[in-house]
Amino acid sequence: MDKQQENLRSEAQAAEEPAARSLEFWWLSTIVLILAAGAYTALRLHALPHAPERVLVFLERFSLGVGAVTLLLMIYRLIDQRLCRIPDAALRYNIRRIGKLILFGLLLVVALTVLFANWYAALTSLGVISIVLGFSLQTTLASFIGWIYILIKRPYWVGDRITIDDVSGDVIDVTYLDTTLWEVGGPMINSRHHPSGRVIKFPNSRVLTTAVVNSSWALFPYVWNEITFQVAYDSDLSFVSKVMQGAAEEEVGESMRAEIGKYRELLARTPVDEVEVRERPSVHFRVNTNTWLDATVRYLVDPKQAGGVKSRLIVKMLERLNAAPERVKFPKGDAR
Repeated sequence: MDKQQENLRSEAQAAEEPAARSLEFWWLSTIVLILAAGAYTALRLHALPHAPERVLVFLERFSLGVGAVTLLLMIYRLIDQRLCRIPDAALRYNIRRIGKLILFGLLLVVALTVLFANWYAALTSLGVISIVLGFSLQTTLASFIGWIYILIKRPYWVGDRITIDDVSGDVIDVTYLDTTLWEVGGPMINSRHHPSGRVIKFPNSRVLTTAVVNSSWALFPYVWNEITFQVAYDSDLSFVSKVMQGAAEEEVGESMRAEIGKYRELLARTPVDEVEVRERPSVHFRVNTNTWLDATVRYLVDPKQAGGVKSRLIVKMLERLNAAPERVKFPKGDAR
């Protein structure tokens, strides 16, 4: 009982900490804003009559700069709190990134205003610095442009499962310069659908030159998947088809029928709208080079659940097929 109470107290304290930090921020910001306004007013009223004119001008600009920075941070904090109410996590994440970039730009303008009395000199210095940085940081700039491309064209967002080159995983972070994946599959494990535990980073510039395969497209976050068994020519193919299709229908049939209409609508907008799309799992037979038939069931599935669905279907199908050995014959490794 005591341990449970301690856990409840810990959870309550954890919930109170962000609120306490937020309150401290607003109090501190208000104090700094008042002090900056007071300092600027005092300087304008000649509180330092014997100070050199150049020093007074700089102190006025500095007090204005401190007030402007504080005000910008307060506005950003207020907007950020409103963004927390956006239900779409990926959209909320990207808007926050854009907001931080705008905030950085405004803070840079304030800093230049404080340091340079002459805006022409400030812009000239900024232009020279930009040229120098442009030559020395070409790769970095390309990655930043890649980030802008990701925001506009949306080849992927946070939460999507993608493949780029030979790397697959779930996107967990997209910064101004690089993207972070939680790897799925990879050389460490045999499964193509299970997380490997590794984190992979790549520069955003790669999206400008490399094909990105997105399995979690927002308009249709599903993929087609298949399970194949090898059976003998003299098996009861009708029975095999019925068993495999029935098992898949039980597992994914309802969700598949609910989403297949969207898939057909998307196809209708493209030049490949004549492709046949079935609303139920389908079974196909093909001749195998090893004198067996390949029996394949094809179905629609959420890519993040594909591994679990496939495992359950394999177990379910094999149990039913093996229950009728006189109707289904599989290859035998110990055949003589």
